[in-house]
Amino acid sequence: MFAIIQTGGKQYKVQVGDVVRVEKLELAVGDKVKFDVLLTSDNGVVVAGNPVVNGVTCTAEVVEQGKGDKIVVYKYKPKKNYRRKQGHRQPFTAVKILEIK
Repeated sequence: MFAIIQTGGKQYKVQVGDVVRVEKLELAVGDKVKFDVLLTSDNGVVVAGNPVVNGVTCTAEVVEQGKGDKIVVYKYKPKKNYRRKQGHRQPFTAVKILEIK
């Protein structure tokens, strides 16, 4: 069984037991969170919501709060001595999917 959930403006395909990195949620480690399910599939039977599937939720537990790898943003204009270097680390929340029902 799998489900498609939405959080942080993105959609994720999840199964029970998966650990997924989603956009930062303001929750502590160990807290539980429920996601709305957009689509679910159980033994080949696909149910799509409009926009969510009624009566189906996905329960997850926060495993980790952290920051991703650093990316470097570098801008320059040739022959004009214009250079800007900036780094960025995107914050994330790792959640473990406990149940889909």
